[in-house]
Amino acid sequence: MQFTFHDLKGKTLAELREIAKGIESDAVKGYSQMNKEHVIRAICAALKIDMHEHHHVVGVDKIRIKTEIKMLKKERDALMGSGDSKSIKAVRTKIAKLKHRLRRAMV
Repeated sequence: MQFTFHDLKGKTLAELREIAKGIESDAVKGYSQMNKEHVIRAICAALKIDMHEHHHVVGVDKIRIKTEIKMLKKERDALMGSGDSKSIKAVRTKIAKLKHRLRRAMV
């Protein structure tokens, strides 16, 4: 059976030890003495599972927003030399709002 990091994280320690029992690898050796976090790491190492949870952006056009952020950053850098603090603050606020919008859309 194929496991993901998210699947393993949701299992109990007893279930993880049962999975580790079926794996023939030095990485899971001593699984009965390990706590949950160590058993998960050992199983991931033995089965070569990526241990990072990946987030997906849903409901927004991520590429367009990132492009807009890059353009605003260029505009901000150009304004830094002018000393116009109101314009700089407005651009920084727009960047922050766009980043916040991206973060809220992550699932």
